[in-house]
Amino acid sequence: MQEDADVIVSAIIAKWSAGFARLDAAALSSLYSKNAFFFGSNPKLYRGRDGVAAYFNGLPRWRSPSVSFSDVACAHVAREVVNMAAIASFDLGEEASPLSVKITWVIVLEDGDWKIASHHVSARTALIAQ
Repeated sequence: MQEDADVIVSAIIAKWSAGFARLDAAALSSLYSKNAFFFGSNPKLYRGRDGVAAYFNGLPRWRSPSVSFSDVACAHVAREVVNMAAIASFDLGEEASPLSVKITWVIVLEDGDWKIASHHVSARTALIAQ
């Protein structure tokens, strides 16, 4: 079952990365569940595909954005649910400083296709010293 999770996550990462490089809100939002919850780089909770599209349409129009994913971990939670955690590193070109965040997705099988149901991004710096 783990191999399937790797394939599922790799396919979504590839589509997500390609959509982000074009800042294509329609392509990116199509990767999400119709009931998705989305916490991105601001404090607002976006809901559903329309909310995801609104988030990406609201981003600055960088000339050549790109993203790479590292330290990807994924596992089936149930037959139709996959958890993913990774580091997402964004290169926003000369217009902005690079950004590296922790990202988690809950991916579900919806209408025969794998969709991101929950998307959460957080800072990599510690909030509480241990």
